[in-house]
Amino acid sequence: MSSETESRLATIEEKVHAGERLSFDDGLFLEEKVDVLTLGQLANTVRERKNGNLAYYNTNIHLNPTNVCVYRCVFCAFRSDLKAEKAYTFTDDMIRERALEARSQGATEIHVVGGLHHQKPFEWYVDVVRVIHETCPELHIKAWTGVEINWFSHLTKKPYKWCLEKLIEAGLGSMPGGGAEIFDEEVRSQICEHKADSQSWIDIHRDAHQLGLRTNATMLYGHVEEAKHRIDHLCKLRELQDETGGFQTFIPLAFHPDNTGLAHIPKPSGLQDLKTIAISRLMLDNFDHIKAYWIMLGEKIAQTALSFGADDLDGTVVHELIYHDAGAETPEGITVEHLHALIREAGREPVERDTLYRRVVRDGAKWHAEEPLVAASLATV
Repeated sequence: MSSETESRLATIEEKVHAGERLSFDDGLFLEEKVDVLTLGQLANTVRERKNGNLAYYNTNIHLNPTNVCVYRCVFCAFRSDLKAEKAYTFTDDMIRERALEARSQGATEIHVVGGLHHQKPFEWYVDVVRVIHETCPELHIKAWTGVEINWFSHLTKKPYKWCLEKLIEAGLGSMPGGGAEIFDEEVRSQICEHKADSQSWIDIHRDAHQLGLRTNATMLYGHVEEAKHRIDHLCKLRELQDETGGFQTFIPLAFHPDNTGLAHIPKPSGLQDLKTIAISRLMLDNFDHIKAYWIMLGEKIAQTALSFGADDLDGTVVHELIYHDAGAETPEGITVEHLHALIREAGREPVERDTLYRRVVRDGAKWHAEEPLVAASLATV
């Protein structure tokens, strides 16, 4: 390492220890010049400052109500044409069955995302939420990404806020962070050119925050993007969080190429996964949580990530299909006991949370939530 590089790194380390914000150029330097162990050490400083020795998880279940999708994103292995053999669409009874299964397993959350079925009206998507809420009102419904909200606006010719208000009336509790991919439009044109653009995604999450909805944020990495695109993405998320305070957690999503139009691209390495998590923790100073999504990373990398900036492993994740269709070899759901073992082996203290990061107190399948583990009120917007 040159003396100039050492000096620059020392300046960044001083910023991190002082709790000062890193610039775009700082982030690019970390991406291009700093080894993963140094990044991990710095990120762990921030992680423990924010969350101590705690590592969070939740008991959740997934519902992907249809895989029929009007879009043909080159990175997606989940979507299907309407008449394809693998195409499916859930009925109301199937949705009720999934909700009741969630209740029986003691789930606190049901995570709902899927294809954009071009023959289904907006009311069908609202009814997915309504059926779950009427069947199991105690379940928190985290549903529909910004891309789906954009599609609903297209279907109804109504503003994003109108669509969100209808979903909230039906029982929507929060939004996942999918569909962000990479904000740079040149990259988006290569991987998802017809999908909602980056400004639409940002505007939708701003509107959701203004309506009191908490949302997550994501970044898909390890495909055709470069370091500068990842840092730009993080900076744009940070700007919106400064404005609204509505993001709960950030989830870096490792690209899985199998069965996609980008199958020639190798999967991100374990080192790239850890590096991305660490840099995300360092750049997103106004995010309370960084999630290591074990479904995509695998259990070993996710476990290691708890020392590289991550403080959350997601949850039991029963019935996840999207990343498994793209070649994820992780189990389709794991037990709470196994999550506890992974977290404790990493030297952390497992804490079950609900979607809003309130500590869950449990008596078997029955549970209630206490006050938020990290105080975070929405900014005035």
